[in-house]
Amino acid sequence: MDYEVMMNGIVKVGQIAPDFEATTTMGTIKLNDYKGKWIILFSHPGDFTPVCTTEMIAFANSHTYFEERNACLIGLSVDSNSSHLAWIYDIYCRTGIIIPFPIIADRNGEIARKYGMISNSVSNTETVRNVFIIDEKGVVRAFLVYPMELGRCIPEILRMLDGLQTSDRENAVIPANWTNGKPVVNRPPKTFSELQERVTELEQSKNGMSWYLSYK
Repeated sequence: MDYEVMMNGIVKVGQIAPDFEATTTMGTIKLNDYKGKWIILFSHPGDFTPVCTTEMIAFANSHTYFEERNACLIGLSVDSNSSHLAWIYDIYCRTGIIIPFPIIADRNGEIARKYGMISNSVSNTETVRNVFIIDEKGVVRAFLVYPMELGRCIPEILRMLDGLQTSDRENAVIPANWTNGKPVVNRPPKTFSELQERVTELEQSKNGMSWYLSYK
């Protein structure tokens, strides 16, 4: 395997998420154990750092919203499990907030490199702020990459999760700036006869701009 590919990962949207077994703050986990649930796998640069601490608190405060969507949060950094435990205990002591999801101790960076979480132009060891949204079948549906200096927007991650789940459920696509409960867009016609049917539907419903942009 090419060294650069091996070091930086080849995870792409639409592929099966690479399985792993890892030590976490909640014991040993395997990714495949989560089949049937959506997964939000996210990395952070380091424990006991300011932005990462705000993110952990934000994810913890939003945990029930992910649970309502059949989604599990899994954190990761290259810090040790003992460091993770000390950090989340310090958060608890200072805020009363319990971190209700596992944080992976990826000491050798094996998982981080497999998923391309380490940007060698930024750091050869620390992860940047990656988010992978993996569906209930284990398929990578989306990913986000934030730089070390910018904390994540949890509502946007929830919006993406809602959008993907709505798209699957409604067999539709999701327009710009969509939020949960707003109209979704019909998939474009694939044949001329389907195009003609869409035109007829639009003439009756007036629910769209053209045959290629209409709302459900």
